[in-house]
Amino acid sequence: MGLVAKNRIPVVIVAGFLGSGKTTLLNHLLNNSEGARIGVVVNDFGSVGIDAMSVAGQVDSMVSLSNGCLCCAVDARGMDNLLSRLARPSARIDVIVVEASGLAEPRELIRLVLASTDQRVEYGGLVEVVDTVEFESTRARHPELDQHLAYADLVVLNKTDRLDDFSDILAIVRKLSGGKPVVPAVHARIDPKLLFDGHARPEPRDVARQLSFDELDDLGDNHEHHAHAAYDSVEFTSELPLHPRRFMAFLDDRPAGLYRMKGFVYFGLEGHKQKFTVHTVGNYLRVERSAWARGQARETTLVMIGMGLDPGFVRAALDACVTAEPDEADAQAMLRVLRYVE
Repeated sequence: MGLVAKNRIPVVIVAGFLGSGKTTLLNHLLNNSEGARIGVVVNDFGSVGIDAMSVAGQVDSMVSLSNGCLCCAVDARGMDNLLSRLARPSARIDVIVVEASGLAEPRELIRLVLASTDQRVEYGGLVEVVDTVEFESTRARHPELDQHLAYADLVVLNKTDRLDDFSDILAIVRKLSGGKPVVPAVHARIDPKLLFDGHARPEPRDVARQLSFDELDDLGDNHEHHAHAAYDSVEFTSELPLHPRRFMAFLDDRPAGLYRMKGFVYFGLEGHKQKFTVHTVGNYLRVERSAWARGQARETTLVMIGMGLDPGFVRAALDACVTAEPDEADAQAMLRVLRYVE
């Protein structure tokens, strides 16, 4: 097994049926990237890559796959090759966005990303874009939409400005998505920090370097910087250790609206006093175990990001995981944590 990259590149999948606003969302992210360098895999179903052409010139690196549905046109090795081309160190990419065709099967795309053997990338979540106006008719034509919403880590309820009242649809989508964050949006404007971290860069933005299987026209359209729905961020710190069984129970029953969680956890259990770096996106969980840096405090520090989070409830739930006697947890309590350790 190769070395794990210190800072992995999240791979965010943007899915949704035709006309829902996937390309609009992608363009919004590209124009409001908070300094992050974005690599894009654009998948058009057809011989002419219209979606790819609409984002050309705005992206740091691009792979365009035309004339085939991504989940059918590539296998795990093929996806690995695509991601590796974008994740190569010289590209200095911070996040990769895969824009699926409207006919793609989200579960297969998730499987392809999770099957990647490239240690520089990790699953960054499935974003399902829903056309609020056409929700009922789309659901009638494509009953699989219910299943897609269940797979999603974040749902963008787009075009809400076109209805006087979308509360009933919002309630249905929230139920189908099982408590995952649902973001009402106009023109797919959501806060990019829901999906990836920005980076302040003093140097000017590099000229886009296209990686493409097809010739792409550099359209370079200018877009205004729009306001977008803000995300919620909740921080938690504890100098006392966390009980591993209670912490995993918290992850099993995550607060509604929680999308991402990242940080360090200290369990303090004999034989397991190392630093456990935790990263979650939706139901996805990854844990890395490492030594504490010289002078670094042995404590738990977590940041939770989502929509509609109740800070008091979240902190209280984590406070319930704190234990003054770490060794009260038996050795079996760490087994579920260790299942996710690389």
